Parts: sequence; structure tokens; C-alpha cells
Amino acid sequence: MKHSRLLIYGAYGYTGELITRAAVAAGLAPVVSGRNASRVGALAHELGLVDRPFDLNADTIAGQLSDIDVVIHCAGPFSSTAPAMVAACLASHTHYLDITGEIAVFEQVFAQMQAAREAGVVLCPGAGFDVVPTDCLAARLAEEMPDATALALGFDSRSGLSPGTAKTSVEGLAGGGKLRRGGRIETVKLAADVRKIDFGNGEKTAMTIPWGDVSTAYHSTGIPDIAVYMPISPGRVKQVKRLNWIQPVLGLRPVTRFLKKRAGQIKGPDAETRARQPTYVWGEATDKHGQTVVGRVKVANGYSVTVDASLALAQRLLTDAPAEGGAYTPSRLAGWQFVETLPGSEPITIQRN
Repeated sequence: MKHSRLLIYGAYGYTGELITRAAVAAGLAPVVSGRNASRVGALAHELGLVDRPFDLNADTIAGQLSDIDVVIHCAGPFSSTAPAMVAACLASHTHYLDITGEIAVFEQVFAQMQAAREAGVVLCPGAGFDVVPTDCLAARLAEEMPDATALALGFDSRSGLSPGTAKTSVEGLAGGGKLRRGGRIETVKLAADVRKIDFGNGEKTAMTIPWGDVSTAYHSTGIPDIAVYMPISPGRVKQVKRLNWIQPVLGLRPVTRFLKKRAGQIKGPDAETRARQPTYVWGEATDKHGQTVVGRVKVANGYSVTVDASLALAQRLLTDAPAEGGAYTPSRLAGWQFVETLPGSEPITIQRN
């Protein structure tokens, strides 16, 4: 018999700790977990929580989740850690949330749709900034233009990176750019497209990036052509395009190890920085006639969104009548209005051109 328990895996990482502390402040008592027993124990002792350290061994994880209703998985890179945790959640009938932004992970999780239905388990990757605001905006635009054939999304955030996000970005460099065309994800050059975009705070140069919505927005909307943009200076665009010449080298194991080691030295933004750096989210849907509809929404700092969104979705699964088992995007699980309910978020605005 389960007792509506929440487990946070990777609870001592930058984002995992933010989520854990916010959960305690909200009156929850999550089980804290991760691979490093001493760090898990120290955090649990400080916050008065139960600690449960364990490795991501596919043969033993399910037993660690036998009394757990919901997992928030925060330990990346998720390409390495998510498959075993998802399998364990299916075996133990535990709902799964994570904060990934990795396209390959989204596709792997959505491939588990039938298994999740049969197990009665909700799988919802991308329960944080990757990809809640953009995913909800995509769903809103699809509602406004149900016959859209192309979707562009983007965000302007000045927040610094956490160590985990930086390490994931290192992996992404070797994979090249990503777009969806005709319903299929394609690998393209880094900065494959550059255009001017007003994200909500003035027009800026922006380039395509391999963001999670290349996967998730398709599952939320069915729109076949999808690209995601972020602002960048023209000089930086040139630097990124030069990386295309050395992209194969970026995937070599010694190079990746070196870059990840450097990334691990990065410190995530402090509370003051997060509080004064909101995020501007933009989207544009286009139909076969070239008609467009543009949507924008201003939200809190990306890390704040991740904390608030992941906990809100966890509480939904813990306390509300949960959705039927299956693999969900955030907007399909909670509706496009979900982003508007998050602290620091403004209503979505829609403009037809």
C-alpha cells in the first residue's frame, strides 16, 4: 500500500535542491534520493526528511519505489539516467516527472506510451522550464490556429546555467542542430536559421537551437514543422556557425570529458539573480496560406519555473484524480492554461497578423 509519497531523485543537485527546499516550504515531506549517500544524508538531516540513496541500477530501482507515488527525476544528463528510472516507475506503478530538455529523452519516453497505459502510470518528461512555458504556448497557438502547418517557438532568458544544464549543453553540441520537418526530427547545422524576433522585450537576432519542443510540441499539437529559437548577438552567431566545422571533434570522449569537467565548475544563479531575470516566451503558428498568429507570455526565471511547475504537477498527481496512464507533455497533462497559474507568469497574449 502506497501512502502518497513523493521522491526527488538528484535532490542535492542545483535544481534538485531548489525543488526539495520548495517542497518542504510547501508543507511536503519528500523522500530525498540520489547516488551520493553522504550528500543525500546531509540534505535530509538538515531538512528533517527521509533519505534513500541508491544507484540507477535497472534491476534494483523498482524496489526502492514500492511505497512511492510520484518521482521527480532531477539527475542528468537524462540520456544516461532516464531510461532506468522510467522502467522502474513502470514496474512499480509510480508516476514519473523529470526536468529534462533533451530531445532524445522525450522521444524515448513517448515511445513508452502503451506500456504506461497498461501500467496506469503517468510519464511526463519536461516538467520544468524545459518545456512547460513553450509547450503551453504551443498548445494555445494550435487551439487558435488548428490548421497550422508550421510552428516556431522561442524564449529570451538571461539566467545563468546550472552545472547540470551546462553538462547537458556539452552533449548537445556534438548532436548538431535539430528541426522537425514533415513530422520527422532532422539533424541540421548549428544556427541553421537566423531571423529577427520580438520575444516581448524588443526585436533581437535569434538562431535555431536543438530545444526540447522540437519533440514535445509535435506531440502536443500535431504540427509537422517545428523550430525553436533563442536570441543571440550577430557576433555569437558567427562563433556558433564556426563550431559546425569541428562538430565531429566535440563528440570525442576525451573532449566531452574535458568540457563536462569545466561545466561542472559553473555555479547556478543565486536567488537574487533569479528574482530579477524573468523570461520572455514567444511563438508563431503559420497555416498553408501563410497566415500567422503570434503568442507571447512572460514568466519567471527559468529555474523558478522549473521549481514551481514540477511541484505543481507532482501535487496534481498526488492529490487530484490523476490522468489515465500514458506519456504526456505538460500541456496535455495540465492544459495550456497551466503556465498562467505559475508564480510570476502573466496571461498569454495572442496577435493575429
